Amino acid sequence: MGLVPEEALTMRRLRVQLRSTSWWLLLAALMIPISIQAETWQVAAGAQNIDKARQAVAFLPNEIWIHAGDTVNWTVGADEIHTVTFLTAGQVRLPFVVGCPGFSVGAASFDGSTCVSTPPMVSGQTFNVMFPATGNFKLVCLVHPDMTGVVHVLNPSMPLPHGQSFYDKQAADQVHDLFAELNQGQAHLQPVSPNAVVAGAGKTLANGGGHSTISLMRFVQPELVIHAGATVEWTNDEPSMPHTITFGAEPGNPIPPSSNVSPDEDGALHATINSTSDSVHSGFIVSAPQDETFLPQTPLGFTRFRVTFTNPGVYPYICSIHDDLGMRGAIIVLP
Repeated sequence: MGLVPEEALTMRRLRVQLRSTSWWLLLAALMIPISIQAETWQVAAGAQNIDKARQAVAFLPNEIWIHAGDTVNWTVGADEIHTVTFLTAGQVRLPFVVGCPGFSVGAASFDGSTCVSTPPMVSGQTFNVMFPATGNFKLVCLVHPDMTGVVHVLNPSMPLPHGQSFYDKQAADQVHDLFAELNQGQAHLQPVSPNAVVAGAGKTLANGGGHSTISLMRFVQPELVIHAGATVEWTNDEPSMPHTITFGAEPGNPIPPSSNVSPDEDGALHATINSTSDSVHSGFIVSAPQDETFLPQTPLGFTRFRVTFTNPGVYPYICSIHDDLGMRGAIIVLP
């Protein structure tokens, strides 16, 4: 049965009214400012190979563009400790045990007015930072001076140059390139004499975002066989990563040498071990920081450590700050 003329007219009027209403709703929607939903970005701090010998001491990637209101989530990918730290402009950098000073755990907000730092974190731990204001903010690790990055925070009306998939690939490429640099250098890494040990090796690289370091957390030629009366020399070939050579008891503070260590005339530290029960600790063996214009020249660092062994025996030793990564060795002393 068809519609009577009055019903047909009513339906037509309804359709016209609905179409008119839809147009007004569409126009109203176009007039309302678009609200961009805040995003959370996933990045990493540090990476390592399976046996933990090779450590990518880097923010991965070390440069990212986000919008104000976004959050960046850093996940630590290595057993070497790292911090995620944002200092204020001109702030003096403090030791990692102090923080900036103090620590934030889990999450924080940073706009450049107050510093933010995590305590030392290891593999699997995360830290979120929300950036409420625009700006370009330097990112540092308080443990490693050559581990830096930058977060560019743009106005939400500005387009971002990259998405999450770009940063995922960039991080993977950065790790690959760092490991490749170390593999290339390790092929030429040889102790300078039969009684010499390389105590760690590495390189520092730079890109537009900052500095990254690749480190070999191993003693090269870690087990030596010598005769009583011989001296073994360890040299740290790292650009900025400290190591120790520690026999016996580990000290509470790994930075200074034990009291039975003294400098040779050429500046290398030296100790004598008479028994397998002796304890000797090198303290930090590391090169001095790079000099900077208009700042006082830094003194030479202690990069070499020597031990003279007077009696036969097996003398195990470790790097007291990286032994959990497998940095161990032994000196076998024959009569």
